[in-house]
Amino acid sequence: MPIEYLPFLFFFIALFYSSVGFGGGSSYLAILSLVLTDFYEIRSIALLLNICVVTIGTIVFIKNGVLKFKLIWPFFVLSIPLAYLGAQLKLSQATFFLILGGALVLAGAFMVLQFLKSRTLSREFSNPKKLLLGGSIGLLSGISGIGGGIFLSPALNLLKWKNPRIIASLASVFILVNSIAGLIGLNVAGTFRLDYDLVFKLIVAVVLGGSLGSYLSMKKFNLKFLGILTAILVFYVGLKMILLYGFEIKV
Repeated sequence: MPIEYLPFLFFFIALFYSSVGFGGGSSYLAILSLVLTDFYEIRSIALLLNICVVTIGTIVFIKNGVLKFKLIWPFFVLSIPLAYLGAQLKLSQATFFLILGGALVLAGAFMVLQFLKSRTLSREFSNPKKLLLGGSIGLLSGISGIGGGIFLSPALNLLKWKNPRIIASLASVFILVNSIAGLIGLNVAGTFRLDYDLVFKLIVAVVLGGSLGSYLSMKKFNLKFLGILTAILVFYVGLKMILLYGFEIKV
């Protein structure tokens, strides 16, 4: 894939993912792995782009009064330090993509289920349960190099915690703080690397796509189709990683 196409492709990825409260880090990682050779540069760029996209979404959710900090703060208590520690683990490229691929296949399947399953009620979680869920996903997000919202949001929707917009707002903030923690972890480990010329173009693309996706998420559009399309993309990216790095099968 020619590197000149990346900004256009990343614009649409940011649009799709931000419309359901995600940053797009999983797809950024997969696509960057096709055109770049430095594994740590790929992780650094994906985390930085994640931060750009979900910052916009977080601002939109705050502006519209959707974000409820008193409900969501326990999810961050363990997730931030564990994301920081997970980012410092030095895995081989094959191991990294196998872990990420398996997690994305499960996340994609759960996302499809959440959009197909009707919600008739919502339930509250105790703070210890929020701490445990946030911490475990925070660790996975640090290891995998993405913000973790793509794992947290489907789980909360299937468990029927609050309404989908509150969950989407939580996912945005969760991705934001864990991506920042992950970048700090990479920097401390000496594995933070960027091509600034390429990154500038990609930031412009994802900011535009993320802005449009966040706008659509707050308006009265039916996002089920877009959400299922995003879920299929997540599942495909994960399956491709497993086949490529586990069985050396290119698809």
